[in-house]
Amino acid sequence: MDVKVYPKQVLKPAPTPTEEEAQEAVRVLLSWAGDNPNREGLLETPKRVTKAFKEYYAGYAQDPADVLDRVFDEVGGYDDMVMLRDISFTSHCEHHMAPFFGRVHIAYLPNGGVVGISKLARVVEIYARRLQTQETMTAQIANAVFEGLGARGVAVFVEALHTCMSMRGVQKHGVATITTQFTGEFKTNPVLQARFMDMVRAPHREFTI
Repeated sequence: MDVKVYPKQVLKPAPTPTEEEAQEAVRVLLSWAGDNPNREGLLETPKRVTKAFKEYYAGYAQDPADVLDRVFDEVGGYDDMVMLRDISFTSHCEHHMAPFFGRVHIAYLPNGGVVGISKLARVVEIYARRLQTQETMTAQIANAVFEGLGARGVAVFVEALHTCMSMRGVQKHGVATITTQFTGEFKTNPVLQARFMDMVRAPHREFTI
């Protein structure tokens, strides 16, 4: 029996609405929720919401490759793990547009050079400021650092609380979701994975400057 193979559908990007259209959409949602968008307390809400959306989703206009484009080669031969712990983030789930928030831990194995440590936090911020699933965001961060630095391996650990679970649906509070992604040597070497996890779980120590 012949099996028909259909070409993969390519979705064309939707046209970008104007700010006025976006504000009108907020007014419609306010009315749908049961409130009056013309009452005094809500008159400026559509403008505030569209302004907030520009901040929440600023990551769409940023490219992680631009952040990771400068590597420092003068590292005295250092080739061991570089790790950043406790990078805080807030994102929005793509299913309900509800916030989720938590911490990201990133490690990479240099391949002749290192990147400024703030750049890794910027990569997290770029992907967090988009509509996301935690699983997708974890993979995106790992792949961006792996490819952007040409690293020998990257490990990413994300732990987060999702308000779409605590405020609606099953309404369970304090349930943490944990995701990991390993690339390169981290993916093939269980010893490196275990070392990374030990560093993630190590007791926290407060630093003062």
